Amino acid sequence: MPLSNDLGNVRRTRGTGVLGVVALLALTACSTAVQGTPVGKGPSGPVPPGLEKFYAQSVKWGDCADYATDEVSSSLYDDADLRCARLRVPLDYAKPDGREITIGLLRKQSAKGADRIGSLVVNPGGPGQSGMSSAAQLAEEWDDPLAARFDLVGFDPRGVGSSQPAVKCLTDQAKDTDRLTPPVAGTGPEAVAAVEKENKEYVDQCVANTGADVLANIGTRDVVKDMDVLRSVLGDQKLNYLGFSYGTRIGTAYAEAFPGNVRAMVLDGAVDPGADRVASAIGQANGFRKAFAAFAASCAKDGVCPVGTDAAQAEAKLDALLDPLKTKPADGGDRQLSYSDAVTAVLQCLYSEELWDTLEKSLDDLVKGDGEVLMRLADLYLGRGEDGRYSNIHDAFTAVRCVDDPPVKDRAVVEEQTRRIREGLPKSALDDEEDFVAALDECAFWPVPNTSQPHEPKTTGLPQVMVISSTGDPATPYESGVKLAKALSAVLLTVEANSHTAFLGDNKCVNDAGAAYLIELKLPAEGTKCS
Repeated sequence: MPLSNDLGNVRRTRGTGVLGVVALLALTACSTAVQGTPVGKGPSGPVPPGLEKFYAQSVKWGDCADYATDEVSSSLYDDADLRCARLRVPLDYAKPDGREITIGLLRKQSAKGADRIGSLVVNPGGPGQSGMSSAAQLAEEWDDPLAARFDLVGFDPRGVGSSQPAVKCLTDQAKDTDRLTPPVAGTGPEAVAAVEKENKEYVDQCVANTGADVLANIGTRDVVKDMDVLRSVLGDQKLNYLGFSYGTRIGTAYAEAFPGNVRAMVLDGAVDPGADRVASAIGQANGFRKAFAAFAASCAKDGVCPVGTDAAQAEAKLDALLDPLKTKPADGGDRQLSYSDAVTAVLQCLYSEELWDTLEKSLDDLVKGDGEVLMRLADLYLGRGEDGRYSNIHDAFTAVRCVDDPPVKDRAVVEEQTRRIREGLPKSALDDEEDFVAALDECAFWPVPNTSQPHEPKTTGLPQVMVISSTGDPATPYESGVKLAKALSAVLLTVEANSHTAFLGDNKCVNDAGAAYLIELKLPAEGTKCS
């Protein structure tokens, strides 16, 4: 499974955009001197003109300790079976002789060299999540049959984690302060002005601490070009790829840019490539509402539940429990639990049924005035370590989002979108009140133009790939998987479960189907369901 806090949205998105605390690890500098054995096999597969030196480069695989950027990665990378390296790529592919940046890589080699098919490149989503950490986590239980046939490879997309330079906007202290800031009250002109002031200040910090040239080339358009360089450097004529959540958008973009370079692709927890932003936001919000209803029904069966034993009233009970935090934070251990943190923690637990017991306990604790478990859940979701340092997932998420989609700068359009959200969603603890404020979001103030936009992909020459979608997925609703499978002419595997993503988890049916496809290119029959 990908990291448990695989995100659709991570920062409290201001203005139009629902579920700002949802939607889908500060970095220390790492030495660029990498010890190990150089690996260079020459370019594999087609090479775009002018990029020969990148496609044919050698990389040095060595110890992973120097690549850790936080407590999580430091623990995960302490494994002698894992090797890490840095991949050189151009910052701007239109200027291949210009500034270069590096992409962090992590690999666990296949168990049986003679049966090796190639590398399986994985991305856990976000955008902003570390693919290196995800691969290291998967490697802990990387068993046959996949382990015998594939090297497991994770990469930190440009600007993320160990890749350099990293996107950086707010300081750790500023992020702590932001989390304690109460939601903006009301939806009138004063609220609009307050939200827009904060958004502009945030963008100014991103530009100052990262640089406009990096922000201009941080999106999915460029990540997929990096991934094709990686394919070649790994010695693979064709790419084998596993993408979760936002990682399905990366996979879709790669399939469109390099359809002939794909051998196999599994896309799990699909993002609809042509989704309207408001309809997508409402769909995701309703997905979490559906997941909470399922949790509440399960909790009510116990006879004692912190949100009551009447599932129909559970959301109102949650509102009543969390609303006081807007003006008076709760005891969160050595810190204060804010309303924003509590909602973040609740949503974190709705990603999978496996976290429902944790959610019930944490809400029961809050009833008694103890918010420590909720605080720890929020920290996990938001990338804050026990040492107070944050990953850059918040900042990378915003940076990618603002170049992947066209900004909305027309106030009339913003007001129309906000009206649609108001009509499509009742206010509740599962929504951020600021999503009902008709304010320009960060992307309206972004200093560089977008490099992508939602659209129906054109993938002539793409072999048939596999899409996995769960019926109770709150973050990327089931219908998104249906639409992506149709757009790619892919086979859809339906999973009847309340979870965000399913492959490489505990479902044998899903795992067997995915492995059969990746190893033998044997796709499940149309209409196949796993429960």
